[in-house]
Amino acid sequence: MKIAFIYDAMYPWVTGGAEKRVYELASRLTRQGHEVHCYSWGWWWQDMGERDITYEGMHLHGVGKPLDLYKDDKRSIKEALLFAWKLFPVLNREKFDIVDCQGFPFFSCFTAKQHAMRGKSKLVITLLEVWGDYWYQYMGAMGFFGKIVEKLTLQLSNRLISISPKTDRELQKIRKVEDAIVIPPGINFKEITDVQPGKRKEDGKKWDIIYAGRLIKDKRVDLLIKSLARVKESMGEVTCLIVGEGPEEGKLKKLTRDLNLGGSVEFREFLDHHLDLISLFKSSHIFVLPSQREGFGMVVVEANACGLPVVVIDNPLNAAVDLIDPGKNGFIASASAEDLSRKIIKALKHSQKMRTDCIQSAQQYDWDAIVSNLEKFYQESLEI
Repeated sequence: MKIAFIYDAMYPWVTGGAEKRVYELASRLTRQGHEVHCYSWGWWWQDMGERDITYEGMHLHGVGKPLDLYKDDKRSIKEALLFAWKLFPVLNREKFDIVDCQGFPFFSCFTAKQHAMRGKSKLVITLLEVWGDYWYQYMGAMGFFGKIVEKLTLQLSNRLISISPKTDRELQKIRKVEDAIVIPPGINFKEITDVQPGKRKEDGKKWDIIYAGRLIKDKRVDLLIKSLARVKESMGEVTCLIVGEGPEEGKLKKLTRDLNLGGSVEFREFLDHHLDLISLFKSSHIFVLPSQREGFGMVVVEANACGLPVVVIDNPLNAAVDLIDPGKNGFIASASAEDLSRKIIKALKHSQKMRTDCIQSAQQYDWDAIVSNLEKFYQESLEI
């Protein structure tokens, strides 16, 4: 098959769950003999000086000079509109069997739809999240327009992929789609298994707790820090490593100082190589994801694959909750420092005996199985 992926950010130049998912799927489909094209901003232009390049067998097409994806900690509407506009002439140069357009940030899906309507492709839309009424919380009164655009996007194709059961449930509330399917992100299980633990210091001590992700309000890292004070009161000395960057970094560091946790918490920037983060996972006892909103929560599966129980927050917008079987591979806490601290303590106390269950729960997300299901869905799409 000749397949095109559309997303405005491209791994490894931009790191994130959606970017990594597109990269892993595209690269594996390429190795299996498919001709794969990826349309994105030209994140590689500065390094390689070319608009279109071949990277690991994939054909990458830069539709323009990269713009900031975020403005004031929210996805930029201007960026999304410009990407969809600049994508139009570039995409229409080619014909494809399948165009798989990532559903967020929406507008590029309309560009992909016109491509399909001209008989140049079969359109598949991958839904990273479905927000519904959350648009009002995200944008205030302007959320009305976000909700309308999302609803229109869901009408563009009957071939819809949700990356989590939660996203599929939210889709079905808005539009009943019998052909929709859940295909989650995956992991390279063997690669993770082969990674060795890193060392915090020369003495090789491990971290008790690790968090990795963007430092933005939705991730609620402040809740993790507040809970640490309670954990420390109960268990004595506790160590926590926070890996990430974002607009909340200054506030989080100040909160750490205010709670006298400076000796217990260390902040590190995003790492250049993903396997270095996996190494840090293996140098820790548990992973905590206090986020109130996740489209999937791939980091949960990666932490489980390293043998770490994961503590997540119960929230209707948090798809990571679906990944947790309480007492087996992690725990689910309410959005309070008190309950989060209780679940952290429980996870720390039982982390060793939960290790095998954690690893087994992650094995079902190996990329080989994920790609096989995706290929089948694409082939079925062509036959309709």
